[in-house]
Formats: sequence, C-alpha cells, structure tokens
Amino acid sequence: MVLNRQRLLAALFVALATLAAAVLAEVLRTVVFAVTVAYVLYPLRQRLVGRGLPRRIACGVATAVAFLGATLLVAPLLYALYQRRAELIAILEGIPDVVPISVGDFETAIEVAPYVAAAEAFVRDVALALAGAAPVLVLELVVFTFLVYGILYRPGAVGAAVFGVLPPEYHDVPARLHERTRRTLYSIYVLQAATAAATFLLALVVFRVLGYGSPVLLAVIAGVLQFIPVVGPSILIVALGAGDVLVGQPGRAIAVLVIGLVVVAFVPDAVIRTRLAGWTGKISPGLYFVGFVGGILTLGAVGVIVGPLVVSLLLEVIDMLTEHGATGSVAHEPRSVAQEAGPVEGREDSSD
Repeated sequence: MVLNRQRLLAALFVALATLAAAVLAEVLRTVVFAVTVAYVLYPLRQRLVGRGLPRRIACGVATAVAFLGATLLVAPLLYALYQRRAELIAILEGIPDVVPISVGDFETAIEVAPYVAAAEAFVRDVALALAGAAPVLVLELVVFTFLVYGILYRPGAVGAAVFGVLPPEYHDVPARLHERTRRTLYSIYVLQAATAAATFLLALVVFRVLGYGSPVLLAVIAGVLQFIPVVGPSILIVALGAGDVLVGQPGRAIAVLVIGLVVVAFVPDAVIRTRLAGWTGKISPGLYFVGFVGGILTLGAVGVIVGPLVVSLLLEVIDMLTEHGATGSVAHEPRSVAQEAGPVEGREDSSD
C-alpha cells in the first residue's frame, strides 16, 4: 500500500512538473540554469555549514557567489557589444568593398561589400536588442538568485522523493547519475570558466601588442568563444587574420595567426584544462561538441549546459547497461546514497 502511494505521488510529481514546464516556459532556461549552478555550489554551502555558519548565512554566501558569477559572465560581453559597437563597426568599414585576387595569370575580384554591410547591420541589431532586453535580463537575474537560494536552502526534497519511490536495490542508479551530473557540471562551469578567464587575459595582451582597436572587446569575445568546444577562439583569430589580409596588412595577419593560435587558442587548453582534468565529466570532446551544438540549436542559450549534460548522462546509462554483473547488485548502501553530497541528498538538517 505504501509503495503504491509512493508511485502515485511520483506520477503526480511528473505530471505537475510537466505542467509547470509548460506554464513557466519563458523562465525555464533561468530555472535550469539555477538548478545546475546550485549543483555546483552545494559543496561550498556544505563547507561553510561545516565551519559553523548558520544554514541561512551559508546559503546566502553561496548565492552571492552565484550572483556575482552570473553577472561577471554576462555583463562584460553585453557592455562590450553595446558600448564598443561603433569601434567594431569602424573595423568592418575598414574592409575594402572589392578584394582583388591574383594567382599567376589568373586575376579576379571578390565583392565583399554586401557581406560587410550585413555584418554591420547585425552588430547594430544585436546592440539594440541587448539594450531592449536589459530589463528582462535584470528580472531573470532576480529570479535566478531566489531560485539558487531556495535550492541551496532545501536541497534534499527531490532526493528524498527519488529514494523513497525506488526500491533499495536500485538506489545505486540515481547515485551514479548524480555523481555524473556533478562531474559534468563542474567540467562545464569550473573548467570552462577558468579556461575562458585565462583566454581573456592572454587575448587582451596579444591584441593590445598587435595594435588592434578595441582589444578589450576582442578579448571578451575570445573568452566567450572558449565555451564552444573544439573550435573555440580560433574562429576569432582566423577572422582577424582574414580581415588583416583584406585591409592590406599581411604582416599582422601572419603574426595574429601564429601568435594568436598558439597563445590564445592553444595555451589555455593545454595548461588550464590539463591541470583541471580531474573535474571533467568523462566525455570526449567530440561528444561534448555534439551535445553543445545540439543543445544550442534545440534549446537556445541554456543548451550550452543541458546538451552536454544529457549526452553525459546517456553515456553513464550505457555504462551501467554494459557492466557485467550489475544486475541485482547494490553499489551503495541505501543510507549512504541518501546522504550523497549535493542537491539530491536524501535528508537535510533542520537547524538554521
């Protein structure tokens, strides 16, 4: 009777969660973002509680870290694109309307004016869209902050429900999915953010030394592009090299291709990613790229996180299916699983 009641409640939970996703579709990306950030910040919250801070204050500190992180991630790009749009347009206007190409006796000319005009219009449209969306972004940031605090304050509700519905012999399944989720999110947030920050600093030096206009804007773009797997900031480096060739600066084009591809595109990956490799979600760059692109095309901005996470969880389920002798075995004791560190833990201390 108890088991049937739990299954009924589980089905009701799934139905109401689906309804909530449909009703709250406009803020669903904010909800998903808040859940994943809370997942990453939960160990910090636990550390603060372990050092004697009241639970409310520990959650407040961790939420402040999330707020500052989200602001620092989005604000520089928005500011740079809006405030420096005139300088970016000036760079585009420096490209000639027609580019002559001569190879031996073969001569031709490529008209690039329509493409430059389209790029200028795109920059202006993006800047105006960002200005118009500023109030909405502020509201979403407020919602994000409240959600992160609420999840960190009572993280055990979902975990308790999951472990209450599942028989003890299946408790290892959500435990392993939880661990894979934690490692993948650490890989996306911590490793990617550290790599992007290093990319920004190195790119700022390189672009300033090479004499590019708006080096801060270009460095911000390089840091953001670091979140795109496989190709990363090399897209920007190649574009700058091509632009220099078009405006008649082949020397700087060679310099930015050689120095930029090594210092900006390669060094952060080789140094930062190597040192933080232990936090990766055990997902190959190729599959990460598939999840990233698929998530972006299907879900928009939130797909940057959800896409690779879904692929990573799929790989974990495949691993569990292919393990020999896994049927009927329990990887963790039910009680220890319920006390896993993270937002899926089974119970929460009631003291403030």
